[in-house]
Amino acid sequence: MGHVADGGREGAVAAGSVEADEHLIRESEKIAVALGRMFPGLCEVVLHDLRDPNHAIRAIENNLSGREVGDSVTELGLARIEDPDYPSVIQNYPNQFPDGRPAKSTSIGIKNAAGEYIAALCLNLDVSVLSPVTLALSNLVATDTEHREQPLETLRDRTARELRRAVEALAAERGATPRSLSREDKKALVRQLHRDGYFDSRDAAQTIADLLGVSRATVYNYAR
Repeated sequence: MGHVADGGREGAVAAGSVEADEHLIRESEKIAVALGRMFPGLCEVVLHDLRDPNHAIRAIENNLSGREVGDSVTELGLARIEDPDYPSVIQNYPNQFPDGRPAKSTSIGIKNAAGEYIAALCLNLDVSVLSPVTLALSNLVATDTEHREQPLETLRDRTARELRRAVEALAAERGATPRSLSREDKKALVRQLHRDGYFDSRDAAQTIADLLGVSRATVYNYAR
């Protein structure tokens, strides 16, 4: 009777493990579908059931490779089946679709509670679509190297609030408040502001004078 009972328990455990594995793969299938639909025409997402390597593809979303549900596992999948210590994530490796288009791929192995690989979630990004876009963007943001020595202009408004923050920050570097700075430190601060382009805005000199507790004429004198 004991052997029968033990056999029954083992059978129940095995059935429970199979059910748990199947639940894990069904949940992974939801992720595969969602990821594929987020990047239509761009990223193929494939879920492999490694328990059945000859008919491994469980789901394929946004199909770019021409494979079908029920097709066999890839070499990477076989490597995981044979070696539980195989890396769980292989990320951003170069790949190629059957028609020759270049791809960037990521493969994520999924283990069950026993530490066995039972599935793999694979993403294959069609980089041939992105290459022209990348080239166009690089041309768009390229700047003329002839004028790199110094900026031709600054593309932000030197507002009074920004100027005040700059003055306070420069004074703090010297361990003081703007008004408590020495004459030489005030002169150095004004010259730094001048080099940074803060005098380009209207009323900048008066704002600096008010912050330092000096006259506007003194600010211009310091800036020379």
